[in-house]
Amino acid sequence: MKNASHSVFEDVFALLCAGLFVAFGIFLFQSQELMVGGAAGLALLGTYAFPVEFGVLFFLVNLPFYYLAWHQISKRFMINTFISVTTVSLFSEWVPRFVNLSMIDPFFAAIFGGILIGVGMLIMFRHSSSLGGLGILAFYLQSRFNIRAGTFQLCADSVILSVSFLFIDTHLVLISILAAFCLNMVISLNHRPERYTLPQVAKPAEQPAQPNTTEVDHLHPQNG
Repeated sequence: MKNASHSVFEDVFALLCAGLFVAFGIFLFQSQELMVGGAAGLALLGTYAFPVEFGVLFFLVNLPFYYLAWHQISKRFMINTFISVTTVSLFSEWVPRFVNLSMIDPFFAAIFGGILIGVGMLIMFRHSSSLGGLGILAFYLQSRFNIRAGTFQLCADSVILSVSFLFIDTHLVLISILAAFCLNMVISLNHRPERYTLPQVAKPAEQPAQPNTTEVDHLHPQNG
């Protein structure tokens, strides 16, 4: 049975909620100097190398991936992803103005932050969107080649976390690995290509099949 498409209001409301989940998860990570994977992780790494705010870097990192979303997945997916990325970029700058953490255990921040970001990404995937960057690539690979998004994200996050050893303390990187595990478990267990209908990815054009004149003319496709 084909899934009913969401309305524009449903998409926007869901993506705003997802953006808040992700932004708050990133806020928990930043409060303990933890790392995260994906485009957000690339942006966090950039904050160590350049005097630029996370929200600005996160927005810029995602710009090249919009081409892939627009041409290989769908225009709706690209627009929704742009909304998600912009929402996370803005909320990540606003959350510290409303929340002040006097004490939080880094392990709790890693686990709860990872779950929050994972749930946010899951909502985005269900509404034809992503967290941008590597999330777009993960969505494309799952739709086109049935490579699970969570599996790809885990591999990419492993590379990003390995690079983060150059910028933050070893014990913080190890705690960040726990966060990445929680995040990707949420996606892997709840976003399965065989269970949900995803936007169609553009595939190479195939030559139309030539009619077989030897077939009996009263035979028709089963669903024709």
